[in-house]
Amino acid sequence: MIAGMELDDQVCYCFHVSKRKILNYIRLHHPRRASQISECGGAGTGCGWCVPYLQRYFRESQQEQISEPELTPAEYEAKRAEYIKARKGQSSSEDEETAASE
Repeated sequence: MIAGMELDDQVCYCFHVSKRKILNYIRLHHPRRASQISECGGAGTGCGWCVPYLQRYFRESQQEQISEPELTPAEYEAKRAEYIKARKGQSSSEDEETAASE
């Protein structure tokens, strides 16, 4: 069986927020809504790719069970790249890098 994402793998690439930070935030702050996880380093407020994963972690914290197997870090990164490309946009960190190089 292929292992899913590890605790130190990034979930939010725009703001470099790890799965560990998100799960700890949920455990310590007990958000009432999944959208409140954005207070954890801005997770979910950049390109939007990680929002379904933030919602999943929130649901799991409410149910205290794991729903479906996670993607591997490589699969997650590849699918995010497809997402960004399909939207024909850039993540916020890529916007900042582009602006800085101009």
